[in-house]
Amino acid sequence: MLTGPWVRLFDRVKEDPNVALVVDECDVATGRVQQVIARGWAELVPFDVPRGRRKLVRYLGADEALWDERFVGYLYDEPDERGTMWLRLRSTSLTAKDLSYSAASS
Repeated sequence: MLTGPWVRLFDRVKEDPNVALVVDECDVATGRVQQVIARGWAELVPFDVPRGRRKLVRYLGADEALWDERFVGYLYDEPDERGTMWLRLRSTSLTAKDLSYSAASS
């Protein structure tokens, strides 16, 4: 993921690289709840602009004119000056759970 000195995670990883990443998907209307937990250690690696562009296009679309200016800055500002880095998670465990429940009908 993209990170830099403007977020707490950046300094926390420098202090202690042991991390856990949780991704939840929850639909209260249907009761579907999916969860993935990755535990391991994180490392900060230099930002690569072409890779960053591919990632941002995937999530924000191909037309950079429609992007929030902060995201455009990742690609056109000097990453070393801004402090932009990749945070890479090396997982030691990965757990996926189905925590779904029966939603009450209205």
